[in-house]
Amino acid sequence: MQLTSFTDYGLRALIFLAALPAGRMTSITEVTGAYGVSRNHMVKIINQLSRAGYVAAVRGKNGGIRLGKPASEIVIGQVVRDMEPLQLVNCHSDFCHITPACRLKTALHEAVQCFLAVLDGYTLADLVTDNHPLYQLLRIEQPSFRS
Repeated sequence: MQLTSFTDYGLRALIFLAALPAGRMTSITEVTGAYGVSRNHMVKIINQLSRAGYVAAVRGKNGGIRLGKPASEIVIGQVVRDMEPLQLVNCHSDFCHITPACRLKTALHEAVQCFLAVLDGYTLADLVTDNHPLYQLLRIEQPSFRS
């Protein structure tokens, strides 16, 4: 299974925000600079993450973006569910004539559920806490304490 680039960069944006000192605002430009992705693409991603409550966007002179809730409350499996169209194959009867008898769709559904169950075991905090190489690669000073 391969995630879309939209979900991939959404997860990366959340990792970047979680690596920042608690409450620190940043900009979409700073996030795009860390990953070399199009600003326009990241604006759409941040907008969706904001609508889902993962990112707080503040307008104005001292505005920016930051996590919308603690990293320990952001479950990776749920982020993927919120961002990713998880239909692996098109099982509509107009597209596939074996749909009424197909057992593949059941197997694929089960596989996706297993995939998501593993991701449900991880929070955003799990991905950034004590991850020294991550802080170095993102050029962010690692906080001495994270909750």
